[in-house]
Amino acid sequence: MPKSSRSTTPAVPPVGIGWRHPHYAVLLEQQPALDFIEVHSENFFAEGGAALAVLRAGRDQYPVSLHGVGLSLGSACGIDAWHLDQLARLVERIDPVRVSDHASFARIVPSASTAHTDALHAADLLPLPLSNSALDTLCRNVTQVQERLRRPIAVENLSAYVRWRDAQWDEPAFLSALARRTGCHLLVDVNNLYVNALNDARHFGGSADPLQACQRWIDAIDPEHVAEIHLAGHHDGGGLVIDDHGSRVIEPVWRLYRHAIERYGPVPSLIEWDTDLPTLDVLLDEAARARHIGSAALAARGRTASPALEAEP
Repeated sequence: MPKSSRSTTPAVPPVGIGWRHPHYAVLLEQQPALDFIEVHSENFFAEGGAALAVLRAGRDQYPVSLHGVGLSLGSACGIDAWHLDQLARLVERIDPVRVSDHASFARIVPSASTAHTDALHAADLLPLPLSNSALDTLCRNVTQVQERLRRPIAVENLSAYVRWRDAQWDEPAFLSALARRTGCHLLVDVNNLYVNALNDARHFGGSADPLQACQRWIDAIDPEHVAEIHLAGHHDGGGLVIDDHGSRVIEPVWRLYRHAIERYGPVPSLIEWDTDLPTLDVLLDEAARARHIGSAALAARGRTASPALEAEP
């Protein structure tokens, strides 16, 4: 079994970091105090080799969470059999503490009238129409994955840059229905919430107060469904806000994280950083801040409901 550095104090949420290639060696050497590490599942699908050996070494030291970007859970053409086979094999080898992917689609099967016969992949996470038919498709695919893996998965809310017309659901109600119908968990990415709220306010006629819009989203999700929280940075050049995972978490997102912990309790929380990677010390500093803010939120939880998003002292 891996060593766990989790605090024995129940008032501190478990905190981990995304483990990326530049930090493989230094993390194994230093073994910093983390509650778990998270990797992208698809990076370890190859049979044997150095990548899988590194992941097994990490698994010897920490619980591992597998976070996928390629299942295409919302695709009407269904789950790619090869992809699910590789994920099932990786889950069997690593026995992760969580498996997650996104409420999105990426695959389509062209019609018979086109020159293409194989499924096409967008190489991106595309947003689902919040419709009854899209919910049925998502539930069917999530159920297939969970039956194959013999465990519930966590499904993450998406950062999206386009909007479908004529939605039949709002997003938290859509995801809550998914969780109730399939028994899956939810992975709440508070940075994605804030990115979407900013873009909604600037480009789609959304709420003029992005923080309050995000707070309402968080409050609409039942805590029993939430298995993990993601934190990350984004790029805001004044136009379209991009969820690039390339910088520190900004203050408004930390404030939303505090609200989420007050609402959901001591949910495992992850620092994601995928572009312009800094030194490991920077990620550990972000993880330490998540512990500090999470601990303060848990101390406040239960005394009074948080009526406003107060600045972090």
